[in-house]
Amino acid sequence: MAKSPAFRCSECGWTTLKWVGRCGECQQWGTVEEVGVPAKGVAAASVPASRAARPITALETAEAPRWPTGIAEFDRVLGGGIVPGAVVLCSGEPGVGKSTLLLAVAARAASSGRRVLYVSGEESIAQVRLRAERTGALEPQLYLASETDLATILGQLRDTAPELVIVDSVQTVANAANESLAGGPSQVRDVAAALTRAAKDAGVPLLLVGHVTKDGSVAGPRVLEHLVDVVAHFDGDRQTALRFVRTSKNRFGPTDEVGCFEMTGEGILEVPDPSGLFLSRSATPLAGTCVTIALEGRRALPVEMQALVVPASTAQPRRVVNGVDSSRVAMVIAVLERHAGIALGNQDVYVSTVGGIRVTEPGADLAIALAIASAFRNTALPRELAAVGEISLAGEIRAASAAKRRAAEARRLGYARVVDEGVALVRSAVTETLAAGRRQRQHDPLEAVPGF
Repeated sequence: MAKSPAFRCSECGWTTLKWVGRCGECQQWGTVEEVGVPAKGVAAASVPASRAARPITALETAEAPRWPTGIAEFDRVLGGGIVPGAVVLCSGEPGVGKSTLLLAVAARAASSGRRVLYVSGEESIAQVRLRAERTGALEPQLYLASETDLATILGQLRDTAPELVIVDSVQTVANAANESLAGGPSQVRDVAAALTRAAKDAGVPLLLVGHVTKDGSVAGPRVLEHLVDVVAHFDGDRQTALRFVRTSKNRFGPTDEVGCFEMTGEGILEVPDPSGLFLSRSATPLAGTCVTIALEGRRALPVEMQALVVPASTAQPRRVVNGVDSSRVAMVIAVLERHAGIALGNQDVYVSTVGGIRVTEPGADLAIALAIASAFRNTALPRELAAVGEISLAGEIRAASAAKRRAAEARRLGYARVVDEGVALVRSAVTETLAAGRRQRQHDPLEAVPGF
């Protein structure tokens, strides 16, 4: 008689007869756990009348009630506010501002009269209090606790009776009944399931802070993202003050909204109109620059692409990029050489965005190409010009997604001409825009002033 599998991987469900340190299917370490003998069968149970299935047309529709957090950019990402009983998982790189933003959310909720419980498993109460004092988040209705034991946190929820709970972070909390270490797959799954169940039963929104791995994904088992209602990611370069909040899962709203914030010494501030953050401050047009209209969620943002082309000092020309996809830049350079007659084989090419934003969409291809061509010819493009379009390997310009929204944003910001798929070929776009830049330079009165 064959033995039943006694060990199962918590990540992919792979089973084995004996314990191993590494899953033979998904190759994850420490995810194989002992399980009981599978049940032979389950008998059907009687269904009470109150839980009987009903036709979908007989059910009443009512939008889930929401209450705003007081931070408009965070409400935008959540779909209008926090839904009672919702569980939100907030993840991001260390130091990106997760705890600072959630502490601000807790303070806004407490200032409106709601009782808030902030549980910190990484910092002491004194440390959280110092950060709250620095960011102006001191409120009498904001309760702090420094706990890592799951049972104690559940007791805090019962005794405090909060209207909002924040746990920072889920990887630091451990269930004493589970013998594995805190932060392990089984511990994260047990803790998240218990806290989610408590939040749903009490109808209290729960905000969980989650760690990330080296590749930026949420640390722990994949089931963690399935348990929660909303998965929000904090993005941003630690060298810049700009932060973005995006959702990859949202049961109560869209997943294509983006919240924009700025990290300051007094805390994290929302940026309702980030239109001017990604443009240079130069009053005159400069060679090697071109503005594109990029999409961040539903927002259309002007982003300035900058390029520098200099003769190569080595046999292998350098291709250095910052804020854009290096493979797309290499493709654009190849198209310029083949279809626009711009010889870049012996030139070092540097391409970067302004303001630390990262643009990976293909709609920025045309702006990158025009910036490189402008730098190579040392000719500035017209001030009122923006470029949006995807470049194919055949040298054609294709329309970018949400072209009307991009064009409307460009007109609102004063860009009278938008170079897009209306100019079919890259060669034509480069020739026409550089010619327009030369004409503007000849008629610009500043050109007659020494130093310009």
